[in-house]
Amino acid sequence: MHWRAYPEFADNCCFLDIETTGLSRDYHDITTIAVYDGKESKVFIQGKNLDEFRSEIKKYSLIVTYNGICFDIPFIEQKLPDIGFDHLHVDLRFALKKIGYSGGLKSIEKQLGIVREGDICDVDGYEAVRLWKRYKRGDKRALDKLMKYNIEDVVNLKTLMDITYKNLREKSFSCIQ
Repeated sequence: MHWRAYPEFADNCCFLDIETTGLSRDYHDITTIAVYDGKESKVFIQGKNLDEFRSEIKKYSLIVTYNGICFDIPFIEQKLPDIGFDHLHVDLRFALKKIGYSGGLKSIEKQLGIVREGDICDVDGYEAVRLWKRYKRGDKRALDKLMKYNIEDVVNLKTLMDITYKNLREKSFSCIQ
């Protein structure tokens, strides 16, 4: 239901996505966290500026993720326990399901005609792990590609949120007309 707050909180909203070294909060680490406020994206990187995420996330009242309820937010809470998320949260995985879309983020992007181009068009979560490993072995270009991929995720979340809000609003209020 938090999707309904989107217009009122659009200026105080961020789109958030993380990349990790694996799927287990107990055994793996966050590699990058991307945040997009609708105008500017920022990437927080393990070993560089990940601690700055704490102050950045406090700027927002509404967070939009894809599968963030099950993955991103619990992972961040495990690794950065002092953050204390008390934000409104729209998880597009569940909101999109209400309008007939299911599957992974990349699958839904394709269903809606959102095309990723260039060197990140085939990158997925597994490749993101490999990119981090290459970066840790000294390949600076691998980190650049990982950051580009992570940013593309959050920028596309805004597009998906706009589509989702429009469709859910029409669906919710169609009986009034």
